[in-house]
Amino acid sequence: LTALIRRDIRIALRVGGGALIGVLFFLTVTVLMPFAVGPDLALLARLGPAILWLGALLASLLTLDRLFTADHEDGSLDLIVMSRTPLELACAAKALAHWITTGIPLAVLAPILGILLNLDLNAYPILVATTLLGTPAVSFLGAVGAALTMKTRRGGLLLALIVLPLYVPTLIFGISAVSAGAGPGGLGASFLILAAISLVTVVLGPVAAAAALRVQLQ
Repeated sequence: LTALIRRDIRIALRVGGGALIGVLFFLTVTVLMPFAVGPDLALLARLGPAILWLGALLASLLTLDRLFTADHEDGSLDLIVMSRTPLELACAAKALAHWITTGIPLAVLAPILGILLNLDLNAYPILVATTLLGTPAVSFLGAVGAALTMKTRRGGLLLALIVLPLYVPTLIFGISAVSAGAGPGGLGASFLILAAISLVTVVLGPVAAAAALRVQLQ
C-alpha cells in the first residue's frame, strides 16, 4: 500500500501528472473572480468562502478522470487486482494519494488566495481546517466515479455528472463552516457534519470503488 501511494504521488507530481493542473485551475478561478464581481469588498468577503470551496471542488475534479484509467491502460490495474492486498484497500490508497497531491496543496493555497477576496482574518485558520477536513470526501467520492467511468471514452464529462451532485453536501457544509467559524460563535454544527461526511466517504468510498472496478473488469 505504501509503494502504491508513493507511486501515485510521483505520477501526480510529474509534468502533466495532474496535481499542478488542479492548483493552476484553482489559482485562475480565484484570481479572475474579483474582476467578475467588481470592486465591492464587502460582497467579495461574503462570497469568498463559496468561491474558494467551489474552486477547490472543481480543481480536484480535474485530476480524477485518470485515477484508474491510466492503470487500466498500462496493465497495472490487473496486477493490483490479482495481488494479495484487498482491492478496497488499494482503492483507498489511490484515493489517499489523490488527496495528498490535490487536497493538501489546495488547503495550503486557499488562505493565500483569500487575501484577494478580502476574507476576514478570523476566517483563515477555519478555512484551512475545513478544506483539509472536507477534501477527503472529494477524493474518496471521486474514486467511485472514476471507477465507474474507467472504460468510458472521454469519461471526464460523465465523471463530472456522476460526482458533482454527490459533492453538494460537502460544498454546503464547507461554506457554512467557514462562515460560522469566522463569526463570534466559532465552529458550529456545520463543521461536525462536514467531518461526518468525510468519515463516511473514507469508509464507504473504497468499498463502492472496488465493487465498481470488479464490474468493469468482468
